Amino acid sequence: MNMTILALDLGTTTGWALMGADGQITSGSQSFKPQRFEGGGMRFLKFKRWLTDVKQCTTGVDLVVFEEVRRHAGVDAAHAYGGFMGQLTAWCEHHQIPYEGVPVGTIKKHATGKGNAGKEDMIASAQARGHNPADDNEADAIALVYLTHARQTPEEV
Repeated sequence: MNMTILALDLGTTTGWALMGADGQITSGSQSFKPQRFEGGGMRFLKFKRWLTDVKQCTTGVDLVVFEEVRRHAGVDAAHAYGGFMGQLTAWCEHHQIPYEGVPVGTIKKHATGKGNAGKEDMIASAQARGHNPADDNEADAIALVYLTHARQTPEEV
């Protein structure tokens, strides 16, 4: 499949991986931590602007996938995740880009063989594929882009 896939591990520090139509993967980790004199909503405006920048730096985005979290360690994390997910889905709708959430356990199982793999396991999995993730957020996004590509690619006969 010749499509550009953007994979995201949503959060104040968002991990991302972009697989171009040529199969090349670029990835990173982007912080949306509010600055000292910014209101709480600024992180979401910065996130939306960042999404647009990513889209403009490529030939477009054909599919957005994100890590679908069902349980959070705390209320603040849950609120932040919900805000990022709301911005992401609205942005995708606005740009008519299909999007899909993928459960955390599914991503971990595909990357490591264990649905409850730890952060170190996810980083090791990304490294085994030739990547050097800055953190577990980037490693999760890399794993997600590989999983999505595998699902999109027809089985060879």
